[in-house]
Amino acid sequence: MNVHEYQGKELLKQYGAVVPRGQVAFTADEAVDAAKNLGGELWVVKAQIHAGGRGKAGGVKLAKTLDEVKAYADELIGKTLVTHQTGPEGKEVKRLLIEEGCPIDKEYYLGVVIDRATNRVTLMASSEGGTEIEEVAEKTPELIHKAVVDPAVGLQAFQARSLAYAIGIEGKQVNQAVKFMLGLYQAFIEKDCSLAEINPLITTKDGRVMALDAKLNFDSNALYRHKDILELRDLDEEDPKEIQASKFDLSYIALDGNIGCMVNGAGLAMATMDIIKHYGGDPANFLDVGGGATAEKVTEAFKIILDDPNVKGILVNIFGGIMKCDVIADGVVQAAKEVGLDRPLVVRLEGTNVERGKEILNKSGLKITAADSMADAAEKIVALVK
Repeated sequence: MNVHEYQGKELLKQYGAVVPRGQVAFTADEAVDAAKNLGGELWVVKAQIHAGGRGKAGGVKLAKTLDEVKAYADELIGKTLVTHQTGPEGKEVKRLLIEEGCPIDKEYYLGVVIDRATNRVTLMASSEGGTEIEEVAEKTPELIHKAVVDPAVGLQAFQARSLAYAIGIEGKQVNQAVKFMLGLYQAFIEKDCSLAEINPLITTKDGRVMALDAKLNFDSNALYRHKDILELRDLDEEDPKEIQASKFDLSYIALDGNIGCMVNGAGLAMATMDIIKHYGGDPANFLDVGGGATAEKVTEAFKIILDDPNVKGILVNIFGGIMKCDVIADGVVQAAKEVGLDRPLVVRLEGTNVERGKEILNKSGLKITAADSMADAAEKIVALVK
């Protein structure tokens, strides 16, 4: 789960992080009021969407007067912002963060991630702040410095201090940077983050170390123990189909293809998408109904797939272990009759109660193409949608 920048900053403040003073605004008038409350002579008007690259896309503006604040707010609210992370369709801006201007001296990058190679939380820091870290990794990887954290003892102050020196932070600001890193790590662990990224982390001309931006992602599987984080969820930033899927505990991710997939098990779902690509097709989604799905759950999964206008055909690939093939068949038939199936459907069933499942499908009266293997299923659905 993602949150907005202003929400991430409020959370980090609880862990001692220094951030610019700011207020969220949903209208141009609220933006002006926020600027008045903050005072000063320089304000930053920042579009709030769940995507990076906002600055390059024109979503961050510097305003020197209240009139400019209003003009920029009018321009941004309702605008569709297209960045390298939104895709060509972009995302509509529905809220802004109005912040005080800061006397920036130097920009840095700081991130906390889970390193799959070491299976440990890792801090990454670079002197090249304000640019995409992927770009730095590609062009100047020697400028990225890392500290791998031992989970038994957590991030140590000497590791944070070493990172601060490595990226060029000096003098009294080193201790501030160490405090910031220790707080960021603590937030990452305690809130079950999957990513915590500060880009840029800045030093100011008046001697402060602060987060000019904040991007926090949370492990959705851990949200049951973080009700405060769950309350920050912005449904406007999510695909409506993914929201509906989450209500039924379905793992659904929309993709760009035209072949809808309904599979049980994440590994089999990935393999199904791979084999569709192998035979020249394009999957429209990742959808794992899980091992203990009911007919109702399968019905809802089917509806979500059919709700995508790009879907020209559907492949159901079930290997029944815990999941019973007859339950899947019941759900498929029920959903197809409810929504009125008007697209090709290929079904491959194997495992528990497979004969009963096939019998249900055969007696349904629906136009269903049976497949004997994954390869056979993929080949048939690709041919049917062409």
